Order: sequence, then structure tokens, then C-alpha cells
Amino acid sequence: MGKQIVRSADSIGANIAEGVGRGTYQDNRRFVKIARGSLYESQRWLRRAYTRNLLNVQQVNTFTAIINDLAHSIKLIPTIYRVIP
Repeated sequence: MGKQIVRSADSIGANIAEGVGRGTYQDNRRFVKIARGSLYESQRWLRRAYTRNLLNVQQVNTFTAIINDLAHSIKLIPTIYRVIP
């Protein structure tokens, strides 16, 4: 489970970077959607880890804050890209 959490979390940033590197708004938008899917997958794995008592409440709260910041940032990426080609 730990490896899966790491893989899904790493995939968020990798897909954002790949989308920006593609050079078009459409490609960037597509990869941001993939990054959002990886974010949701990370949330799912973290919930599962908490349910199995692998994470405590403090750890979950820390991860929740990070995930919420990422979710907000992912929503802004296509807008930022449109303004700054």
C-alpha cells in the first residue's frame, strides 16, 4: 500500500510537468485532468491506510491539508497556462 501511495502522489507532479512541457493548452488541460485523477487516487489510498490503522489522525490531518492545497492548485493550472503560454 505504501508503494501505491507514493506512486499515485508522484504521478500528480509528473503529469502536471508533462502537460506544461507539451506546449499546448489542450495537452496541458488533458494532463491536469490525469493529475487530478492521481490526486483522487492518493486520497483513496490514504483513506484506506487510515481505515487499516496505518495512519493516525494527526498524519491524516497533515496529508489532508497538503491534498487540499494541491487540489486548489490543480484547478488553477489551466487558467495560469492560458495567461502565460
